Amino acid sequence: MKRGGSMKRRGGGLTDTATGERRSAEGMDRFDERVAAANWDMVAHEIDGYGCALLPRLLAPSESAEIAALYDEPDRFRSTIVMERHRFGRGEYRYFAAPFPDPVERLRQALYPRLLPVARDWYAKLGRVAEWPETLDEWLDVCHAAGQTRPTPILLRYGEGDWNALHRDLYATRYSRFRS
Repeated sequence: MKRGGSMKRRGGGLTDTATGERRSAEGMDRFDERVAAANWDMVAHEIDGYGCALLPRLLAPSESAEIAALYDEPDRFRSTIVMERHRFGRGEYRYFAAPFPDPVERLRQALYPRLLPVARDWYAKLGRVAEWPETLDEWLDVCHAAGQTRPTPILLRYGEGDWNALHRDLYATRYSRFRS
């Protein structure tokens, strides 16, 4: 994924001249750094043992609030799902329309290569050949070539007492086993 403009060195780090985003000397932005801070061996172990894992905080409270506030902007989304109608639980979620909010896109790009080895390992254990390429952009090309062009990042909205049932809402043959 191409982001921003050129990089300018400033005080031991880099600054994207188009966005003003500060990056480490290694070129990592704050989202890359947050994802990298996880103990990925432990994450893989927990996913293997429990089917899920907790990651360190990937969004600051203010970033979470900004994304949550987008729920009230229907033009940012392609579809709304009322979970109770589909027996998925109680509450709602909306599928983002492209382009995604910057934190959503950056976290997708940062999480994909970290989760890829876990997904490939699971497929190997099932005796299957994993078809996922090295980058998210390459994977999206595979999905698009298969006719899957609708974006799948979601934003959930729960009220008091709402819940989400374990379910799969797949619309095509190409998909990842993970939701982040």
